[in-house]
Amino acid sequence: MFFLLVSCATWYQKSQKFQAAVTSGNFKEAQKLINKTSKEAKGKNRFLYFTDAGWVNQMTGNYDTSNYWLNQADYYIEDYQKSIGAEALALVTNPEVKPYAPEDPEKVMVNYYKAINYIEKGDMESALVEARRINIKLNELNDKYGKRKNRYSNDAFAHVLMGLVYDATNDYNNAFIAYRNAALVYDSLYTKQFDVTIPESLRQDLLRTAWLNGFNDELNHFEKQFNTKYKHDPMGERGQVIVLWENGFGPIKDEWSINFSIIRGGGGLVTFQSSELGISFPFYLGGTNKATSLNDLDYIRVAFPKYLIRPNVYNGATLSGGGISKTLDKAQDVSALLVKTLNDRMLREMANSLLRLAAKKSLESVVRDQDKTVGTLFSIVNAVTEKADTRNWQTLPSEIWYTRMMLPVGKQKITLSTTSAGGYSKDHSIEVEIRKGKTTFVTFRSLEAGFPTPVNYK
Repeated sequence: MFFLLVSCATWYQKSQKFQAAVTSGNFKEAQKLINKTSKEAKGKNRFLYFTDAGWVNQMTGNYDTSNYWLNQADYYIEDYQKSIGAEALALVTNPEVKPYAPEDPEKVMVNYYKAINYIEKGDMESALVEARRINIKLNELNDKYGKRKNRYSNDAFAHVLMGLVYDATNDYNNAFIAYRNAALVYDSLYTKQFDVTIPESLRQDLLRTAWLNGFNDELNHFEKQFNTKYKHDPMGERGQVIVLWENGFGPIKDEWSINFSIIRGGGGLVTFQSSELGISFPFYLGGTNKATSLNDLDYIRVAFPKYLIRPNVYNGATLSGGGISKTLDKAQDVSALLVKTLNDRMLREMANSLLRLAAKKSLESVVRDQDKTVGTLFSIVNAVTEKADTRNWQTLPSEIWYTRMMLPVGKQKITLSTTSAGGYSKDHSIEVEIRKGKTTFVTFRSLEAGFPTPVNYK
């Protein structure tokens, strides 16, 4: 019974105490729980240990410690090597015995959080390096896929982040280039694939930096595209604040299963077919012994990973202060990136799962030939261990929103008001130090999220 319960539990269920501490904002308790599982830093789940430790330390203001752990996650991504032993063991058990292979959006979010740590420390040059590395990393990842490109091939928000940092250091030329690249990615990719349009803040920043650089042709072009006329507002005796709002929590992984019919061919060829999905996977099992174990089966169940979305409590926010009010714009839908990325590789995931099941059955056949009783027990073990990999980085936000506001110099109180679709709102008072001609960054995280619900894959 213990074996059954442990093997059937998802990663989310196994980490319930940590999740409860995080969602309630009890980061002290979350840190204690991380410390208790320090052995994970050398185990197969070490990427998730590194990222959780990095995130919790960022939330408590320990930016150097946060970057230490996030750097460990980055090194893990760069040095990740498939273990032959783990791959072989996974074929006869399930993929959770292997070192965790992070999803593409998880890999680039490591660089986002490192950039935020550097911004908080005032190290803008290092923040730029991390923002640049997001799209460099995506290019490298997508090159590996060959013709099987993922929809997540470029990151609009990474360009926005680069632009914001360049802008804050008065490098308006590079800021304009970054903003323009962001607008292109929103238009060509994000609007269609992830339902995220060009943020209004980006439109204004693009027009402003075009004006500051004297790029009149580009200014006219974007004025026509955005159907507006730009009027410059000099900063004068004021400074700026940029608020990055991380809303809710990203999805968690669960599993689902499909029944495949078995079509037997000659010479050890077996085809797994799903009439419901209209797909089939042929496998050559070799000799007759390997195919024998499938002869008395008409169909089999195979498990695959899926996401459960944690619905956002809030669907918008406004920033007010100094008699001004600005609406925040959604710049990144992390949940959509994760769901679409998994969907893009679902056929690859199915092929791997069926290969795993074929290997299990082949080994079962060999054991059964030696001892029918042991073969039967082995068959039970195969059924119990048929499981999808439900691990994922579960402290990621669901969305990232932002806006920019100019305020008088000195200590200022601003209010971030988050609102729900039902009209519920919550005000968060934030004190910021505004310096003449300078930009102050503020990152705020809303920890509220709804109960996980299934995703309709398309």
